[in-house]
Amino acid sequence: MSIQVGQTLPVGALYRRGDNGLEEISTQALFAQRTVVVFAVPGAFTPTCSDEHLPGFMVNADALKAAGVDEIVCLAVNDPFVMRAWAQAHEADAEDITFLSDGNGDWTQALGMQRDMRKAAMGMRSKRYAMLVADGVLTWLGVDESGLVNSRAEAVLAVLNA
Repeated sequence: MSIQVGQTLPVGALYRRGDNGLEEISTQALFAQRTVVVFAVPGAFTPTCSDEHLPGFMVNADALKAAGVDEIVCLAVNDPFVMRAWAQAHEADAEDITFLSDGNGDWTQALGMQRDMRKAAMGMRSKRYAMLVADGVLTWLGVDESGLVNSRAEAVLAVLNA
């Protein structure tokens, strides 16, 4: 069962490849006393993720922050090296979007957001979703089983501006 609105996010660790090597990010620290948007993709460099999902958040980063978001996190069950390369390939500004890895999918599984993509030769990945988190509590969740409607940046903005 996936996490529900009103629940506290599970404790875990996410990762990024920084200038000085691998960095572990505690989810408790990431979400504490802040409003964070997390958008998760099934895979970096995949078509919908690269052509639509990520660019939508890049274009709308300023509007999201103006609506009260402290940080925008892009998350995937990919390794930290892939996430860094994907950010660089899209010339994503680190001031706008933080790219984090859940390489083993542990936190994704704890959220109940894992997706079996073995038939597509991708293994276990994340569902495509976006969520709003306020001080570690899930306040909104938009999931797309296929396509890109509920988890796009514009959907998050609509909720923030409602």
